Amino acid sequence: MKTPFKIVLLCLPLLVSPLQLVAGEGHDHDEKKKTITPSQNKALENEQDHEEGISFTAAQMALANITVETLTPKVYQRYVYAPAEIQANGYTSYLLSARTESVVLKRHVMLGQHIHAGQPLVTLFSESVAQAQATYRVAYNEWQRAKKLGKGTVSESRLLTAQTDYIAASSRLKAYGLTKKAIDNVVKRNDSNLGEYTLVAQTDGAVINDDFSQGQRVAAGDSIMKITQEDKLWVEARVSPNKLLKLPVGTNAVLSLGDERFSATVIQEAHTIDPITRTRIIRLEVENRNDRLHPGMYVDVNFLFDTKTPVMALPESALTRGSDGDWVVYVEDHPGEFEAVEVEIIQSLGNFRQIEGIKPNSRVVVTGAFFVASQIAKGGFDPHGH
Repeated sequence: MKTPFKIVLLCLPLLVSPLQLVAGEGHDHDEKKKTITPSQNKALENEQDHEEGISFTAAQMALANITVETLTPKVYQRYVYAPAEIQANGYTSYLLSARTESVVLKRHVMLGQHIHAGQPLVTLFSESVAQAQATYRVAYNEWQRAKKLGKGTVSESRLLTAQTDYIAASSRLKAYGLTKKAIDNVVKRNDSNLGEYTLVAQTDGAVINDDFSQGQRVAAGDSIMKITQEDKLWVEARVSPNKLLKLPVGTNAVLSLGDERFSATVIQEAHTIDPITRTRIIRLEVENRNDRLHPGMYVDVNFLFDTKTPVMALPESALTRGSDGDWVVYVEDHPGEFEAVEVEIIQSLGNFRQIEGIKPNSRVVVTGAFFVASQIAKGGFDPHGH
């Protein structure tokens, strides 16, 4: 490490010897002399040891935006970066599908539209549903007639059969996705078009997928729409499988989208490696403030870890390169006097850098370090150009 060099804040006046502080200019020993205390004498000797150099007044430091802070060991947060993608929350999403082979007659919502539970989504036609509706209509009427006749006229077994047929027919329509209102209309409205049925939303959310066309025939189980609640979304981050990085459930992270920041939490860690990307997948959950996030977006994730012990760290603005390429900080050892000290960077801690090479409680230039370094190189400073 090179010998430290200093800059001084004001050109010091001519230093005087402690002997010159004796009052009086003559040789009259009867005149009264001023006594110099040991502490005053030590302070004067220290002033004699200071080198003269570049100087700043307090006003000049303020003008140059030079600030000094006392550096003490603290616990900082360490960041580990990973690329990520926003995904729908699989636990709050709803997949709309045809329960039997059907033809799409009409759509009622569009892609990206926000919907509410019970809102009509799509109208379909199915031969199977038509047959089920006809069976239900017959079973319903038979059950109503049997109830009116009562046990005295109808045997108990016939009454039970009528009730069972009615329940089975109703349950079949429910299985096809018909609402209670739609099932009731089968018997209330004889003019209803058998075979037509409308699927409705089972939850609030937004339509994030609707890969179908009107007139298209869809098979049983084919996906028609996907609806998700966007108040809480998933984030899939991918980290290297070679990193010895422990990310247990509950680990905090910061999600970045441009200049916006969101807090996220690890909810699941995959125990397998993606065979295509050869990465380990970490799933997080994020609250979607103001509906700013949407599935399919790419974002940056920084996992947060506290340092195990207090460390010395400085913002990047406090670090400059010395003439030999080593990292340098400027320490104020006396008011207005700075000493360039070489340091070693241990690790990145977000916008801070952990360093070694200076003592705790040192007063260090945290902003304006580059300006201080440039004045040393020029050998003088006059912010007003005088």
